[in-house]
Amino acid sequence: MPAGGRRREQGRPPGVRRAQRVPPPHPQGPRLLRQRCRCRPQEEPGTPPEDHVSEAKFVTAITVKTIVFQESTKFKNVWTTHSASPIAYERGRIYMDNYQCCITSIAQQPRLIYQKSKCAKSEKIEDALLLECPLGEMLPSPSDYKASLIVLTVQNWLLRLSADSGEVLEKVYLAGSCCKFFRYLSWDTPQEVMIVKSAQNKLPAAARQAGIQQSVMFYLAVFQVLPLSFIGMLEINKKIFGSSVTDVAVSNGILIVMYSMGLVRLYNFKAILEQFMEQPFALGQEFNWNGQMGSVGKYPFGLPCNIKITDTPPLLFEASSLENAFQIGGYPWHYIITPNKKKHKGVFHICSLKDNALAKNGIQDMKCCSLEPDWIYFHPDMSGRIIHVGPNLIKVLKLKEVKNHADQMEIAEDFTIVANRENCVNNNVTVTASGRVVKKRFALLDDDPEQETFKIVDYEDELDLLSTVAVTQIGADGRAHLDFHCNEHGSLLKSIPLKESWDVTYSHEVYFDKDLVLHIEQKPNRRFSCHVYQMVCDTARDDDS
Repeated sequence: MPAGGRRREQGRPPGVRRAQRVPPPHPQGPRLLRQRCRCRPQEEPGTPPEDHVSEAKFVTAITVKTIVFQESTKFKNVWTTHSASPIAYERGRIYMDNYQCCITSIAQQPRLIYQKSKCAKSEKIEDALLLECPLGEMLPSPSDYKASLIVLTVQNWLLRLSADSGEVLEKVYLAGSCCKFFRYLSWDTPQEVMIVKSAQNKLPAAARQAGIQQSVMFYLAVFQVLPLSFIGMLEINKKIFGSSVTDVAVSNGILIVMYSMGLVRLYNFKAILEQFMEQPFALGQEFNWNGQMGSVGKYPFGLPCNIKITDTPPLLFEASSLENAFQIGGYPWHYIITPNKKKHKGVFHICSLKDNALAKNGIQDMKCCSLEPDWIYFHPDMSGRIIHVGPNLIKVLKLKEVKNHADQMEIAEDFTIVANRENCVNNNVTVTASGRVVKKRFALLDDDPEQETFKIVDYEDELDLLSTVAVTQIGADGRAHLDFHCNEHGSLLKSIPLKESWDVTYSHEVYFDKDLVLHIEQKPNRRFSCHVYQMVCDTARDDDS
């Protein structure tokens, strides 16, 4: 399970992502629609489900939680490796060498699962998603019952690989005559509907100088998974959506279109598929498309663009926000934006989706003086709460009805977590040995490396914990520790020190997965390191007590 609030400050290399987790967005990138909390107000995070499989998982989680929080339980650094290519982690597996090498971390010492021969540049993997078998469903192939990877190659092949052997189970060629550069994978509905997005279409410089116009900005291919089936492909066209479109995404049945002036528009994606579908196609089906015969998903024809949007779809909602920063969540529905002016950076407005009314106390501003901005997002635990993270303060906020005004909501503080800065002396006036008074011209920033600063905040769903990574620069080295807090009250339950030095200028990921902690860092010149910590119990200490 990832323990990463802000995952990568310098851009994410291809990596496997947990389907159910929606990480806080990158401060410089477009924000996707957050998954809405689906619980009723009376439901509490961590409540045991009714079905037997989930109940067994719940009991296991309680057992693991009990062991982890014993005073005698420690986490020992058992393995470190380095790589010239990105390192990814998912479900007990460490992937290296562009997914050609897979190592299991579910052992006292990580061991090799498979090692494939080095692939050619034309077979390089651009992006990947983990596909897990749904419980209680009949599937057409025995291989469907095991975890697999959906990967996208630089040559526009969509492959399903065995997570245990790397064997190619299925392959689909994406790019026909319409699109040549598919680059991104994401979930519309986690583990059910997948979106493959192209890079932004750009004309060559010579074509632009000749006055040729490019109206198609992106292509989206839509797939049902397990079994893998083609739903359709559509284009995002300037003539339909406007000339200032900069990006597009699909999440939870909503098409999100982002514009250069900070505007975000939402459309019903399912309705678009139903309204503008010209003809359904199945993978492998023979077809005649624009006078050419081919097979759907086979080389060289690829996929037909069978969803043609001929008119602007009905608009569900629109908002203007700085850097397209827009999120939906809470109970009842609310959204978070930053007013679309640079002077408002770091100021967040929480409004009702129903009538756009600003919630009482709905303007959140930490007034941070820091190099990196604070960030805010809806809590992933389905409680409807909001997490606001600053350099030295984490505020967990909740929505509640205003007294005597049932139709109005207010933002109230649930609890806070404060960085340990007890030993930090920030004195602007010092006295030298000779008695001369010296005044500093500049005060320390809130995220000064010499002060403990929060770098990562995340929710650990299976154990119902809030996890944080805080870093302090001590001399030339940065020291970090992973802390677990009670998700209900915020009290500190466990602190795990990380032995390796933490450079705040590098990009970092931290994962916690039952009995291990894994730290992946990206250094300059594409150097990657992975540090694995295993849980150990000091039984002798227990016996003495």
